[in-house]
Amino acid sequence: MTTPLLSIPMRYFLEVARSGSVNQAAARLFVASSAVSRQITKLEESLGTPLFERRARGMALTAAGERLAAHLRNAVLDAGQVIDQVRNLGDERAGRIRAACTEGFAGSLMPVVMRTFELTHARSQFELHVGAPDEVSALLVRGEADIGLKYVVAPEPGLRIEHSAVAPVFAVMCPDHPLARQRVVTVAEVVRYPLAVGSRGGTTTRQLFDLACSEQGLQYRANFVSNYSAALLPLMRSPDIVLAGHHTVLHLIDAGTLVARPFADAQLQQRRLQVLSLEGRTLPPLAQAFVQHLVGAIASTGRRKLGRAQAARPEPAQMPR
Repeated sequence: MTTPLLSIPMRYFLEVARSGSVNQAAARLFVASSAVSRQITKLEESLGTPLFERRARGMALTAAGERLAAHLRNAVLDAGQVIDQVRNLGDERAGRIRAACTEGFAGSLMPVVMRTFELTHARSQFELHVGAPDEVSALLVRGEADIGLKYVVAPEPGLRIEHSAVAPVFAVMCPDHPLARQRVVTVAEVVRYPLAVGSRGGTTTRQLFDLACSEQGLQYRANFVSNYSAALLPLMRSPDIVLAGHHTVLHLIDAGTLVARPFADAQLQQRRLQVLSLEGRTLPPLAQAFVQHLVGAIASTGRRKLGRAQAARPEPAQMPR
């Protein structure tokens, strides 16, 4: 992020907020650490409130610091947007879209959405960062991504929801698995089989499944654990079960390689897919168009999922005449 439009104290403040360290901020700004500390102190004195908590291992923003940092980041982003628009005046197609998503969306959904968008916006340029859910949020907050796509289990302050949809956890298995004959499954049934799961605390899928097991007094043994679901899917053999979101395995379901069954347990349905941006920021026109395109693709996928579920639903028994 460049900050040429800000005063020196504000620039120094943002760099310390970004790095969490006076020394690191000074190195990035090519100035002495004492100069950074002096400017931060002057800024706090002028505002009459501390902006950082001084800790042994760095600097943490106070509530006032968080508010100021969010305002300054939005100001810098908006100014950069205006500059880009002036530079590209007369060519509305020009522009860069910086997106961030979690790994489950990076395998098939995002590449398809970016390519189809680029076909109608030929001069668009994409930067896609794939990371953990917390990393996606951090990129948005720091202004290093325009749009974020992730699964969410609780509201996140500082982020604006561009789109939200229910995104339950699925039990994914081979078509010949005993549970594949059922329309829905339960956690109690699934824990009886070998499981492949995400890393503990690293994915919303694992968090919700562990919560359901804890509330029901169930235990399970995971044969395979990884923070990268694409590594788990090739390991699938019946009677293995992988816990995943529908978008992660949609291409394999379409190919007939795997099937996905929803859970009847309420805990596994308490998750939402969200398209996010930074609160208070106005997205550039091209990014707004991409959000609409992405939301349309998500809705289309949801209709395909619903159609398959209805097709798999057993016919009601006929009453004897």
